[in-house]
Amino acid sequence: MSHDTHLLESEISSESVFRGVLLDVRKDSVLLPNGRESTREYIVHPGAVVILAFLPNGNLLFERQFRYPLRRVFLELPAGKIDPGEAILDTARRELREETGYLASEWEYLGVMHPCIGYSDERIEIFAARGLHLAGEKELDHNEFLEVVELSPRDAKQAVWDGRITDGKTITALFWLDRP
Repeated sequence: MSHDTHLLESEISSESVFRGVLLDVRKDSVLLPNGRESTREYIVHPGAVVILAFLPNGNLLFERQFRYPLRRVFLELPAGKIDPGEAILDTARRELREETGYLASEWEYLGVMHPCIGYSDERIEIFAARGLHLAGEKELDHNEFLEVVELSPRDAKQAVWDGRITDGKTITALFWLDRP
């Protein structure tokens, strides 16, 4: 926005510090609004989707999955990484099918969230899926292990309040349940 120019930083130089299968860690020199220079370290991420998948009974599909960085199992909504050149709706459809075995006849784009703005450019696109029907078995990636469970929207919100759901993308997506 034009009224934000007094807050903007501009890139002087940029270097890749580490490039992995999923992430690119960068270290940039930037010019600050006051004319001084500083360093910014951040992660370049391909983006992801998260899905509020409504079963015909009104419940939502969730997954229980071990997340290595925190060395524990998390309760979270179906989600996954956007592949290069893939449309975000195609990612949502693919991830729902692969991780849960379900297809949806209705899709609604809800919005976007940025889970870690201080150190990553990651964005997570939020979708609602309705008209679910089981299309077959899950088709998990070779290194992916998860179990599918269902919770009512009320129980899902309670799981946030009592600490069973701590995943940021899931909490943000559940916020959309109360949209006016």
